[in-house]
Amino acid sequence: MNFTIQNVLIPTEDDYATVDVQIKDGNIQKVSAGLDVIGEAIDGTNKLLLPGFVNAHTHSSEMWQRGIMSIYPLELWLAELYDFAPLDTEQVYLSALGTAVETLLSGGTTVVDHLVLIPGKELETITVAVEAYRKVGIRAVIAPLIQDESLTAGMPSGESEVTHEDYFRSTQATLEIMESAINKYHKPEDGIYFALAPTGIQLCSDALFKGCIELSDKYNLCRHSHLLETKAQEKLAKEKYGCTAVEHLHKIGYLNHRTSLAHCVHLTDDDIKILAETKSTVVHNPLSNLRLGSGIAPILKYRQAGVNVSFGCDGASSNDSQDLLEAIKMGSILHNITDLDYQHWITPRESIKMASLGGAKGLNLGEEIGSLTVGKKADLVMYDLTNLSLLPRTDPVGLLVLGRPTNVVDSAWVNGKLIVGDGKVKNIDVDHLRQELFKHSKWQTKRKSKTVKEIEAHYRGVMEL
Repeated sequence: MNFTIQNVLIPTEDDYATVDVQIKDGNIQKVSAGLDVIGEAIDGTNKLLLPGFVNAHTHSSEMWQRGIMSIYPLELWLAELYDFAPLDTEQVYLSALGTAVETLLSGGTTVVDHLVLIPGKELETITVAVEAYRKVGIRAVIAPLIQDESLTAGMPSGESEVTHEDYFRSTQATLEIMESAINKYHKPEDGIYFALAPTGIQLCSDALFKGCIELSDKYNLCRHSHLLETKAQEKLAKEKYGCTAVEHLHKIGYLNHRTSLAHCVHLTDDDIKILAETKSTVVHNPLSNLRLGSGIAPILKYRQAGVNVSFGCDGASSNDSQDLLEAIKMGSILHNITDLDYQHWITPRESIKMASLGGAKGLNLGEEIGSLTVGKKADLVMYDLTNLSLLPRTDPVGLLVLGRPTNVVDSAWVNGKLIVGDGKVKNIDVDHLRQELFKHSKWQTKRKSKTVKEIEAHYRGVMEL
């Protein structure tokens, strides 16, 4: 846990500096040129050192459906996703490993897993995901996706009378499972955190939201939800509450500095003010928003209003990848077409700050990780600047964010522990993982089911398509 990185390049306010970085007991001790070596000496020549990024929103188990999901909007995509055969715990374990590895090798040292639970095996699902993240060594926030309303409740009814089936598990039973999991798995000292994560207003009652508020306050935990990903959800909120979803969540006390909200595509100017006032964080998921046709979140507006913004890959069945650098690139340059004033556009240096410190702040960890600051935990990533995709030698951060970097992570540390070295994840046999993922899957095609057809007819009606 004690080492010194020598002669490594780091970004300064508007330039770069070649420095030594001392790490002692897992924390950043000193950052300066010409430091004495403590512990192991690590050669940082021709390498770039950055704080680790946060993959601030994903669903690890969706790895099993990547590449196969139809080109649908979210509501129909969800109906199709529900049609797949249920996962087993072995698949959950393997996909959590895969998500961790892909995140690490694209610059992330923290992942927020909005974990899909196997019905009837909720605690077992959480157990194997925790085991996977511990094995890899990545910092992980386990945020089990919970709901207490059936799938059809997730769409506006329009003028039709719709009867929804009861959800198979009661609100109280769900909250009891969450509290049991908190007591068992929330271990920040081990790099494993727990968050309360009702999926969103579309499938959750106020009773579930309020129960999550109580638990998060009781245990000082973060809250995480999807919010206004689609126009259908915007319409649903007006039907359900008579106001915007943001206004309603604010009224019931869900929004605060420990709350992160994925997507936030369809918000009003007043909604944005509320997020800024409550210090809530927006997690930008540009690739899934494009894949599902949800829209472009007004990230420049959020930033101008003082809202904290971070990046997420989202699940691999709505993104088909867990490449965090790809999400950062798309989430930055996409907005060059939403605002003609180029002074508002996101620069590469601002992007890496959003991905690191922005992500940390969204998890209430901004004082512990997210920057190369003395006293913070050593969650660090070192990039190989001699890699072909980071050449020729121009602006290292510009190449990392705006280019198409591949296999560029040389080393990564979490809490000062080396978990990637020489471009390879230390605790995982990646070749074996690939073989297991291959063995547990098969080539397949997807056909439109009766359920999807029924929901599609209603969706087209209420959305006036």
